Amino acid sequence: MPFVDQARIEVQAGGGGKGCESHYRDKYMRYPRPDGGDGGKGGDVIFVADRNLHTLLDYRFRQHYVAKRGGHASSNNKTGRSGEDCILHVPTGTMIWDYDTGLLMRDLVTDQDQVIVAKGGAGGHGNNHNRTVTLPHPGEVRTIRLELKIIADVGLIGFPNAGKSTLICAVSKVKSKIASYPFTTKAPILGIVKDERGEAEDFVMADLPGLIEGAHEGKGLGHQFLKHAERTKILVHVIDMAGTEGRDPVEDYHKITEELNLYAEAAPGGAGEGLFHKPTLLVANKMDLPDAKKNLTRFKRKVTKDIFSVSAKDKEGLEKLLAAIRELLA
Repeated sequence: MPFVDQARIEVQAGGGGKGCESHYRDKYMRYPRPDGGDGGKGGDVIFVADRNLHTLLDYRFRQHYVAKRGGHASSNNKTGRSGEDCILHVPTGTMIWDYDTGLLMRDLVTDQDQVIVAKGGAGGHGNNHNRTVTLPHPGEVRTIRLELKIIADVGLIGFPNAGKSTLICAVSKVKSKIASYPFTTKAPILGIVKDERGEAEDFVMADLPGLIEGAHEGKGLGHQFLKHAERTKILVHVIDMAGTEGRDPVEDYHKITEELNLYAEAAPGGAGEGLFHKPTLLVANKMDLPDAKKNLTRFKRKVTKDIFSVSAKDKEGLEKLLAAIRELLA
């Protein structure tokens, strides 16, 4: 299923039902009395977060949603039926924005979170109130912008072909596409990492598309998905220590770090500020290839941070990395 993380839709709540003008009189009454009921309330438009959804694809094909109108009233003080709500399900992590004002209406971060974005109109009053009938109110109309930021515990970042897809396939049951050309991963992929011995809690890992220099300015694919790194608790920076693409691992590290900092500064409303303080683990991948050990020695002299040596392809060194991730999450 294609991954879609932005959409714009039009929503309209239901209008209220009409009030009734009616009079009742029996043979013992000299004057008739008004007995017209009130119209029913229109349905609301409600967004509900659903953890079983992972894309906003449905809202690309349909952009208009209307709730049901309230029922009309009748005589004998009978109120019209309330209109049925229009309930729209979105993935957890979806941000609901008012397109016209640019205001954030709600950030649905947990399962079954919900928000009313358009309220149904009140029904018109019948003549049993003030002996006159009042008109019903129309439902609210809004233009909504949906923005999905996936929720994961760990986010994998790095240059294209650094081995992020191989790593997530090695530690989870996800079947990500792996190839030797850049931008194999075109959308974030989520995988659940389980402890085979059942001694530790499971966590969710996200494979984000590869970054390149200038990503914060819109270059490459990764700039579209940098916002998803904001939701993660930990970043795992995967580095091709063998330099298989002809790049220098030390330069790769500094370039990706700079891109994250530039994006955090440029993100609207300070949304990316958390990237400055997010815990980051460095992973030297492809240690099974030639020149990897020599590059790692030079890397440790240039970058004075702890780094985990792994071979995602051969599944070597992964247990130590997962233990460090679980310790940080705890």
